[in-house]
Amino acid sequence: MLDVIYVLEMIGIIAFAISGMIMARSKNMDPVGVFTIGFITALGGGTLRDMIMDNHPVYWIKHQEQPILILGMAIVFSYWNRAERIRESRIVFPDAIGLGVFSILGAQLALDMGHSWFIASLLGVMTGTFGGALRDTLCNEVPYIFRKDQIYASISFAGCWLYFVCQWFLENETLSLTIGLLFITLVRMLAVRFDIRLQRDPHGN
Repeated sequence: MLDVIYVLEMIGIIAFAISGMIMARSKNMDPVGVFTIGFITALGGGTLRDMIMDNHPVYWIKHQEQPILILGMAIVFSYWNRAERIRESRIVFPDAIGLGVFSILGAQLALDMGHSWFIASLLGVMTGTFGGALRDTLCNEVPYIFRKDQIYASISFAGCWLYFVCQWFLENETLSLTIGLLFITLVRMLAVRFDIRLQRDPHGN
């Protein structure tokens, strides 16, 4: 089970780092900026989660291969000419993957540390959304989590509860994790594709 968690964690890190680096390149940042935005996007949510739960050292300090991987990715993104032509809108897919993976893994860790479903779901949402919120803020964008035209945190919250229910009924941790993260990723993509919102602007915007 630990191997599955680690693989999912690495997938989430790569996905979120890509989303951060695409945005950093779209803002004409230098290699330091590309690394910084990629690092914060990929590891910011998990760092906040570990600090809140007093889980020390934070997970990326125990796994130095994670920031090393992000550094390597940043070098490639900084000197790969085609990266400049990747549109900022392309971050939606990797961002959705990162949101799904880290929301569920954050909730799973909180459960393992003895927290209730409700607290675990909040920590899952924090883990899944905080890195992206920092990315957007540092890149002078309104974070997805605060935009009326986006469904973001609510999808993460619902996915965490789906994971809890599946774990309760199926008693299969790997399958429950997979269902939860796929739900978040797919619903997020569908929400963007079909412009699904929690609240419509009365002026039609």
